[in-house]
Amino acid sequence: MKRILKIVGIILGVLILIAIALPFLIDANTFRPKLEAELTAALGREVKVGNLTLTLLQGGVEADNISIADDPQFSRAAFVQAKSLKVGVELIPLIFSKRLNVTELTLNQPEISLVKSENGEKWNFSSLGGKNPSAPTKKAPESSGNPNLSVAKLNVDNGRLTVSQVGEGTKRVYDKVNIGVQNFSFASSFPFQMTANTPSGGTMKLDGHAGPIDADDAAKTPLEAKIAVQNMNLASSGFIDPAAGIAGIADLDGTLNSNGREAKLNGTLKASNLQVVKKGSPAGKPVNIKFAIAHNLAKQTGDINQCDVAMGQAVAHLTGTYDVHGKVTVVNLKLNGQNMPVDDLEAMLPAVGVILPPKATLKGGNLNVNVASSGPVDKLVSAGTVKMENTQLAGFNLGQKMAAISALSGKNTGSDTTIQNFSSDVKMSPAGTEANNLNLTVPAIGVMTGAGTVSPANELAFKMKADVGGMGIPFGITGTTQDPKFTPDVKGIASGLLQNALSGQGQGANANQQNPINSVMGLFNKKKQPPK
Repeated sequence: MKRILKIVGIILGVLILIAIALPFLIDANTFRPKLEAELTAALGREVKVGNLTLTLLQGGVEADNISIADDPQFSRAAFVQAKSLKVGVELIPLIFSKRLNVTELTLNQPEISLVKSENGEKWNFSSLGGKNPSAPTKKAPESSGNPNLSVAKLNVDNGRLTVSQVGEGTKRVYDKVNIGVQNFSFASSFPFQMTANTPSGGTMKLDGHAGPIDADDAAKTPLEAKIAVQNMNLASSGFIDPAAGIAGIADLDGTLNSNGREAKLNGTLKASNLQVVKKGSPAGKPVNIKFAIAHNLAKQTGDINQCDVAMGQAVAHLTGTYDVHGKVTVVNLKLNGQNMPVDDLEAMLPAVGVILPPKATLKGGNLNVNVASSGPVDKLVSAGTVKMENTQLAGFNLGQKMAAISALSGKNTGSDTTIQNFSSDVKMSPAGTEANNLNLTVPAIGVMTGAGTVSPANELAFKMKADVGGMGIPFGITGTTQDPKFTPDVKGIASGLLQNALSGQGQGANANQQNPINSVMGLFNKKKQPPK
């Protein structure tokens, strides 16, 4: 037994001596040309590796620096610049045959730059894989065999990813990027995981399979993954064109499937503080969205097959197409929402730029919307119809604002204004909002019709007519949406009264009693003088 222990002790001592001596006996830098050549041949990009150090106890070789060149059509700067590179190797071939059989590659704190071409059709990583004729090459030694890179583990630790487009100054930065790949090969599918911090806060996680790498365009590599994003800033995420004016914080859960030609994204999104237009402000309640999108990778266009936008029981359906290959996204969309409870939608009004008078709120009733939108998102034009029924504008006394006109009806609207019906054809553009064929029924006043505009600064310019007390009273609406001004059209009223008076002549003794001039005196706050 003592003899066996002595032999084991001798063997352990020899192994320790070998472990101590090998870094001095084997110059790891002798493997650098081979390592650079194989990586260059596999990636189709010139790869530079720094000083190599043998780390036997960790089972590999470490380089103090590594750089991978960019596609020269995009940049002369590095595509990847890493602080260090760890290369896991098979120890037995390394010790006894001095062969470098790579089993693991780990990039530590890399800076990765992803750049899209100006027309949006190519990425600077599209040529990865050795098929880019303009990329510099470095011939690998004959003993290197197949230049295709294949390793058991490929990792990125604590990286920084910058995404940009040629001709644009905006860059989106994802930090704390960690990627883990098992059984990586250019020629087959491999499992992967990726986590990162999204721009302006938030986290992202992808878990799935990718590959084989497309030999002509790596951006068209097949991919299937589950995606989860938390606290994503919509304005700076890169998923939505900033020119659209959409903002908010969102959580996304979905699946991403790409066959290299078409990518399909399905899932749900919950948005807080959602803002839909540039002049809007955050919505008062969260919005839930269920979506299904099919994106053509070559044309950079897509179909929105489903986009159900829900706030409480109010649900609107958005469908259409988009084109993102230019500098500004172009869309062709249809929004349809029927019988949507106004109580649930009231908190959404600020998000779409609708500003009510101070302390005024909409309560009760239903809203129907049917609107089509088209054009670049920064110059979007939307047109359609809006109809609201049996609602109440609480905290707003329309009768008081229209005192001169409502006096003819002999009724008082009170502090809350009941709206039996509101409908209008609308057109919204950067120039403002146009409302035509406007019809508003307020039981306490009457029926009001007309048309007008709302400027980008929310300034009102409407010409209306109120059917009050059997007469059509013209009036105008000016001011702002927060403080509207209702002014009788004196000239129009006088013209109408004159025509009515003339038409009443010769109708007998009751003509004077039916003369509408007597009925309209309240418009000018005149009182009859007492008899002398």
